[in-house]
Amino acid sequence: MKSRNILYYFIFALLMASCPLFLNAYWTDVFNNVGLYAILALSLNVILGHAGLFHMGHAAFYAIGAYTTAILNTTFGIPVLWSMPLAGIMAGIFAMIVARPIIHLRGDYLLIVTIGIVEIVRIALINNVFDITGGANGIFGISRPTVFGYKISKPDQFFYLIWGFAAVTIFLLLRLEHSRFGRALMYIKEDEVAAGGSGINVSHHKLVAFIIGAVWAGMCGTIYASKMTIIAPESFSFAESVVLFTIVILGGAGSIPGVILGAFLLVGLPELFRGLAEYRMLVFGAAMVLMMIFRNQGLLPPGPKNYDIASLLPAGGRK
Repeated sequence: MKSRNILYYFIFALLMASCPLFLNAYWTDVFNNVGLYAILALSLNVILGHAGLFHMGHAAFYAIGAYTTAILNTTFGIPVLWSMPLAGIMAGIFAMIVARPIIHLRGDYLLIVTIGIVEIVRIALINNVFDITGGANGIFGISRPTVFGYKISKPDQFFYLIWGFAAVTIFLLLRLEHSRFGRALMYIKEDEVAAGGSGINVSHHKLVAFIIGAVWAGMCGTIYASKMTIIAPESFSFAESVVLFTIVILGGAGSIPGVILGAFLLVGLPELFRGLAEYRMLVFGAAMVLMMIFRNQGLLPPGPKNYDIASLLPAGGRK
């Protein structure tokens, strides 16, 4: 089964790598947007899909990463890609600060608090905190990324940067999913009380999952800032968090292929119906309602996990 999954991912990678050869600049840019949302939704999937935390403020971490890169680049002249780790770290620190007091909350209570977080960040950016965020106008003149002296500026060039980062994200999250930490998150999601009773530090694992998702969203913000060369608070509104939340739920919480499919359906598919702009959201809303009734686990829910018990035991415990 594992080798079959690797084959599927390999075929998907080959198909994606060939897309710029057959797409015009407009559709290549659409695929770029799908890739950005896929990366963001995969980072949210760590929090929502694996840890089971109802989090609808993910755009706040995305914003912090984008603004960190914009400030470092426009004020201090630091190259965009060099600022990516720091953007992730800043988003992770912010996540740790805001999540630590609320990580014990569950369900709707946590959801409401995270909505407040994204609104606080948006309002702070509009009010030009410390005179570095540019207020409602945002920050202009962000440099394009360069790789070994090669400047990335065209849609097809950004395509390989974005989907290359998406491939790294998928690989690392697959490793995380099958790690000891990933299994602990799955136990917490299924039964928090039982997980705690078996010796898992529930609050610690939840907090770390929150930070991991935030770090990755912050680094994705770097790519977004360099792609647009201008960022403003309106790009990181609550509506963006709703879209990311919907992608994860639509595709299947906890499922990496499901999240990617959800990104294509929610971000890419509406472009096919742009001529029917007045009705496409109506159709989309009706489809979501029907899916929640007849397939509430998502389009591609995660399958059952099979583990070799012997491989999970310490070396001294194997016979």
